[in-house]
Amino acid sequence: MPNVPGFRGTLRDDAAARGVYAEAAGIQRRMPRAVAVPANAEDVVALVRWAAESGVALVPRGSGSSMAGGAIGGGVVVDLSRLRSIGAIDVAARRVRVEPGVVLGDLNAALAPHRLRFPVDPSSWSFCTVGGMASTNAAGARTVRVGATRPWVSALDCVFADGSRATVRRGEAPPDVPAIRRFLALAAELRAGEGARPAAHRGVRKESSGYGTTVWARTGEIVDLLVGSEGTLAIFVGVELALDPVPAATASLLAAFGSLEAAVAAATAAREAGASACELLDRTFLDVAAAGPLPVEIPEGTEAVLLAETESETTEGASTLMARIALACERAGATAVRHADTPDAQHRLWALRHAASPILAKLDPALKSMQFIEDGAVPPERLADYVRGVRAALERRKIRGVIFGHAGDAHIHVNPLVDVRLPDWRGRVEALLADVTALVVSLGGTVAGEHGDGRLRAPLLREVWGNEIVNRFERVKHAFDPAGILNPGAKLVTSGEAGLGDVKYDPALEPLAPAARAALATVERDRAYSSFRLDLLNG
Repeated sequence: MPNVPGFRGTLRDDAAARGVYAEAAGIQRRMPRAVAVPANAEDVVALVRWAAESGVALVPRGSGSSMAGGAIGGGVVVDLSRLRSIGAIDVAARRVRVEPGVVLGDLNAALAPHRLRFPVDPSSWSFCTVGGMASTNAAGARTVRVGATRPWVSALDCVFADGSRATVRRGEAPPDVPAIRRFLALAAELRAGEGARPAAHRGVRKESSGYGTTVWARTGEIVDLLVGSEGTLAIFVGVELALDPVPAATASLLAAFGSLEAAVAAATAAREAGASACELLDRTFLDVAAAGPLPVEIPEGTEAVLLAETESETTEGASTLMARIALACERAGATAVRHADTPDAQHRLWALRHAASPILAKLDPALKSMQFIEDGAVPPERLADYVRGVRAALERRKIRGVIFGHAGDAHIHVNPLVDVRLPDWRGRVEALLADVTALVVSLGGTVAGEHGDGRLRAPLLREVWGNEIVNRFERVKHAFDPAGILNPGAKLVTSGEAGLGDVKYDPALEPLAPAARAALATVERDRAYSSFRLDLLNG
């Protein structure tokens, strides 16, 4: 058991504790050395100081809903989910300070009496943590209107790699800590590099790959660099957020299309008309959803469905905006358009978005929904090319898949269904990942729109960004964390790590401790990511 001076939280290195933190929502498994559960921010400082002196890697983690493997690793996992206090809500300034383990759904429940919300809305809102959202620059369906997490973060309470703690706030001079001093010493060189070749994909509307050096070069705000850094530059122990008023009224629409091109044209028009959300369900999604009762009728021959939402201060305003979007869909060639103004009617439309999940859960147990090409985003005009390319790659590798996503931002999720009984299943997975990565690059897109790079995509970054930009990212990482103790292998690949590594669905893997396996089964079955893992071991 590690001896961490001044640490008052929980430290465990038994097989069950290590096993229950060896997996997250993504496909990989990494067995940690130990697990630390801080009781407060001072515990995090003590832990980082110990790690700096001992050379032990730390892997910060929230609810473990990470898709890209940023919440697992071979060092000491730092479970921040117990740091979940919500500070006083400044209604006039529309600000709130929270600890990193606060669940987004709990935060918005606390804000609701004040008619405020944190508007970034990943589909994991009921269990994802605010710290995790800041760590990955999370986004969601409403990013088409409100953007991703980064612009909504006004301050970060950080513990840096030497154990120093400081708050980095927008509009103020950066704190005088060694990590930031080292980074600022590179500022002129980094700005010159950004001027010559920005770390940005032209036209891409969502990005959580790499470091936010392009945004930082434009704004000069260290906050913009730290958001999206996946625990590799600092550990967040507090996050101050800007808030948004809750809209008084919403309206929704479902439109069916006989071609991808028509759906993409309508999605662009919906975004320009002021949609607050615009989701695409590809025919691969509809085929799976059709195996169960559909909440709404879909015309035969439908290639894609769009779900759109509008928000307004009045019911009439929301309906007027939706009428414009409906007209745009009809002009684009929609074969059916259905409106929904009442809460019940809107719920029925949006239930289609979630209709596939129960069906997927009932498929042959050997078919594993492996989300490893789940986060690509491309310039909006290339969206149809991307969806067709993903379909072709799935067919080429003889893997069934479900395609859906945020059409307004040209950001697509994919659930490949992999039969792990086949002797070549891993080869097919690796080939599909290579195919789709090459496709994204050819279309000028990113492999990580909102889930981060983690350990899954770190080996892909040189292909996606090129050597010059990745070398720039490495200089940023070294400035903040010269000893490489903060989440090494996430964001940037480390020596000896390549490819997928252990895949948690691999039947050849050594079994986890029974208590850990049972707890993780509960998490996956019930989507109980916000449940405290050590408590689940006792359940």
